[in-house]
Amino acid sequence: MTSVAKTHRAVIIDEGWRSGSISAEISARIMEKAFYELDAPVERICAAEVPMPYANQLERAALPQAATIVQTVRRMVMHDG
Repeated sequence: MTSVAKTHRAVIIDEGWRSGSISAEISARIMEKAFYELDAPVERICAAEVPMPYANQLERAALPQAATIVQTVRRMVMHDG
């Protein structure tokens, strides 16, 4: 909550699925406790909702990657409302 108060934004990265994940719980708690501090919606970057593939290339495609995280954060920072 201290970070949200400082930055007015929140990005949650989770290797779990979006549905029913810990990122959903964290997002809910941020919305309950720091809603008025937010200047943008909470962003969640999660794994694709597919069975975890064994092949390395497919695993990388299913999990959050640095490029996606950077792109999301830049979009959030550049958007001033």
